[in-house]
Amino acid sequence: MKKIFLTIALTALVSVAAKAQLIKSICSPNGQVTLNVGLTPSGEPTYKLDYKGKPVVKLSKLGLELKTGTSLLNGFNITKTDTTSFDEVWHPVWGELKDIRNHYNELAVTFHQAKPERDMIVRFRVFDDGLGFRYEFPLCRNLSYFVVKEEHTQFAMAGDHTAFWIPGDYDTQEYNYTESKLSEIRKKMPEAMRWQPINDKAPGNVVQTSLQMKTADGLYINLHEAALIDYSCMHLLLNDTTLTFESHLTPDALGDKGYLQAPCKSPWRTVIVSDDARDILNSKMTLNLNEPCAIKDPSWIKPVKFMGVWWEMITGYGSWSYTSDLPAIKLGEVDYRKLKPHGFHSANNANVKKYIDFASANGFDQLLVEGWNIGWEDWFRKSKDYVFDFLTPYPDFNVDSLQDYALSKGIRLMMHHETSSSARNYERHLDRAYKFMNDHYYTSVKSGYVGPIIPRGEHHYGQWMNNHYLYCIKKAADYHICVDAHEAVRPTGLCRTWPNLVANESARGGEYDQSSGNLPFHATILPFTRLLGGPMDYTPGIFDIKLSFIKGNHPNRYLRSTLCKQLALYLTMPSPLQMAADLPESYMKHMDAFQFIKDVALDWQDSRYLEAEPGRYITVARQAKDTGLWFVGGVTGDDARTTQVTFDFLKKNHKYIATIYEDAPDADYETNPEAYNIRTVTVTNKSKINIHMARSGGFAISIKPE
Repeated sequence: MKKIFLTIALTALVSVAAKAQLIKSICSPNGQVTLNVGLTPSGEPTYKLDYKGKPVVKLSKLGLELKTGTSLLNGFNITKTDTTSFDEVWHPVWGELKDIRNHYNELAVTFHQAKPERDMIVRFRVFDDGLGFRYEFPLCRNLSYFVVKEEHTQFAMAGDHTAFWIPGDYDTQEYNYTESKLSEIRKKMPEAMRWQPINDKAPGNVVQTSLQMKTADGLYINLHEAALIDYSCMHLLLNDTTLTFESHLTPDALGDKGYLQAPCKSPWRTVIVSDDARDILNSKMTLNLNEPCAIKDPSWIKPVKFMGVWWEMITGYGSWSYTSDLPAIKLGEVDYRKLKPHGFHSANNANVKKYIDFASANGFDQLLVEGWNIGWEDWFRKSKDYVFDFLTPYPDFNVDSLQDYALSKGIRLMMHHETSSSARNYERHLDRAYKFMNDHYYTSVKSGYVGPIIPRGEHHYGQWMNNHYLYCIKKAADYHICVDAHEAVRPTGLCRTWPNLVANESARGGEYDQSSGNLPFHATILPFTRLLGGPMDYTPGIFDIKLSFIKGNHPNRYLRSTLCKQLALYLTMPSPLQMAADLPESYMKHMDAFQFIKDVALDWQDSRYLEAEPGRYITVARQAKDTGLWFVGGVTGDDARTTQVTFDFLKKNHKYIATIYEDAPDADYETNPEAYNIRTVTVTNKSKINIHMARSGGFAISIKPE
């Protein structure tokens, strides 16, 4: 019976493809990407995408299912097509490049439904590196307010591609990646779920974007979205019989997928494609599909290199909380001055000053202090509405004196706002919290959304929360504050429009390293997936790989990384907000290697990906925007590797001093992770140097004129 059903399903798909009417075709500026748009006999909008004559997305349907009334799925005819071309160079406030070219050919197709009388526009933009398209809903009498039951955008794959994926989840992206064939996703899903037990898994065979794939004949394909505004985050539901993905939106507390009011538009759905993996990393399509900078004068937005009173809390060496006297806390009723401190509170005056001294002596800009404010005793998963006030410090943390002390040392403190996902409470306090920051010279904030969302029943990636995140970013801009949001929705390029969104977490970051939680190939996948939408606060720079500062026997707690790989992350995972995440004591043992963290830039004039393969390796060269100095970094996954670095990006007829930080010959992330060598050589643009990387290893190079 299953075989009969499969035959019928495949026959039906072929039949639809054969009967679909081609209406319009358009190519990318270089002619290598071709888009075809059409209709089925029942009036269903369709599209297909080719790259250099190879199918990328086979014939796929478009449309939205509405909660009530006639859906926007069929019964269409095409009444209008408009084509335009666009070419500009714009200048990001910060990023991998000083100049970004935005060049595409556009096709806007008006699909008209006669019953009821209404239009739906699908706007396609074809770039040299792929396709972006979105739905637009003009205001009309029969389409003004409507509720989305589901979006049914399809991406029909042309084969059983290799994919790098994480499970679909409405509340977390903090999974290790799984590499498998598309047809294997369903059977591998239970094991993939093991990496993150606290979640709200999407039902069915669902994965998250950004989804990176590789075809058998060498195409690299990436599916994602751009400009996620006033809409639910998209996941991908895989039909593993036809190998077709279909959009699956995050629901709200009622199970609905979106409340829209025309005129309005969806986020862009994106397909990035190339036969060279480096082009995926180089793609700026996600940024280009977002609106230009909305901040009239963004000169106050500055890249920041910072340390933090953080790692000792993550590892359990210290604590965010102040006391163990009470099992529950009611803010405004409890007088902490009358409670006995438990003695492990890391955010105390003496400890913070120690960090300030080290950060200042080594040229850092800021110091993050977590656990400074009252309420950490019962903050986690209590469904507590009034959980923090973002204003009141613990008795052993003097806001004024510590900020004055930091300023006297030439740095600032960085604010921390953990919300415990009580978004309503955060919005209630937001203006006062940001004004408090202004009054005390804080210019940037790390916010967090750990645990179930309040309003209860909402999800981290639903329309309501996506609007909340953007509200906070816009409000922060009013106060000239930069935002680093953790546990928020995965970025979709909004940092172009709001460059005070300097970073997100929104993936499995460095905090999981302390429990051997991140697989060796993790850092070779994130640039192909998570980082396409914006920079990540990964928290690199851990030098004490074995966590020797933790008392007791803990053989299974170590980073799956070498020390030199930690250096390389500053380049392979670029961000204008970069942390040196380890303890000062750990850096004092390796000050020669720490020099690279002190030297490496945060903002870039130019970036050149020298080699790349998802899940295997990445090597990149970057030129600093301010100084013109070059830096090179490379990481590898499960296998050791020797790479040859070619320095042809340097100026001709010039000599340079290259300081190379590399894994020692006997380095290994399990047995000898802190073994490294540092050597200095003279190079020119004709130089080629072989560099060994250990298992889950890496290297870093700083280059300056001779």
